[in-house]
Amino acid sequence: MVYAIDRNPQPSNTYPQSIIPFPMLHSHSFTFNPYQENTYVLWDDTQECVIIDPGCYSTTEQTKLRDFIEEKGLKVVKLLNTHGHIDHMLGNDFVVATWQIPFETHEIVVQELEASLQYGPLFGLNPQPSPKPSAFLNEGDMVSFGDTILEVFFTPGHSPGHISFFHHGSEQLFSGDVLFQGSIGRVDLPGGSMDILMDSIINKLLPLGDTVMVYPGHGPTTTLGREKLSNPFVLEYIGRV
Repeated sequence: MVYAIDRNPQPSNTYPQSIIPFPMLHSHSFTFNPYQENTYVLWDDTQECVIIDPGCYSTTEQTKLRDFIEEKGLKVVKLLNTHGHIDHMLGNDFVVATWQIPFETHEIVVQELEASLQYGPLFGLNPQPSPKPSAFLNEGDMVSFGDTILEVFFTPGHSPGHISFFHHGSEQLFSGDVLFQGSIGRVDLPGGSMDILMDSIINKLLPLGDTVMVYPGHGPTTTLGREKLSNPFVLEYIGRV
């Protein structure tokens, strides 16, 4: 399963896990499952944390996530999904069952999560059903934990219910499968649309500012400024409109 449109293929599994401290907010990324999905743990000085898109599928991956949280002394308070494609939801059941926490995402993502159970076996995956969300997130909503607030942006195109999370204080954007370094999310899956995806990127994400760091659902980090200047899909679209 390919997650992005790639005009300059790079070797997979070459991106190191990292801890990136920022004022008031810290993040740690894991690369999980056969699709090299980025799972994020975000926390602040209160030690409260959220988990975004847990892709942990194997017992080894689940243990790695749990051990990190325990070693850091973090208190998990929420699970967040940017969207419901199978590589981003494989650990939903594990996370909710382990920490007994609420799960929040966009309402449309429920359909994506249900569809993942149907096509998973075609890709050799048999995920546990995801728990139902306890709350739905929409454009402009604020997700709070500890002293931290993340703003929700509705960014469909890769999937119909896709959302992204932005932390204004540290200029960190968790973009799921909308925008990658040098690429964008694929649009040939059910509900995908190139025009809608590019509208999300051009009119929702790029206005956040060139210095914003992008933490994507796959591959390395980038900045909005870099993608505005060099991403071939962004440049092509801007040139058309």
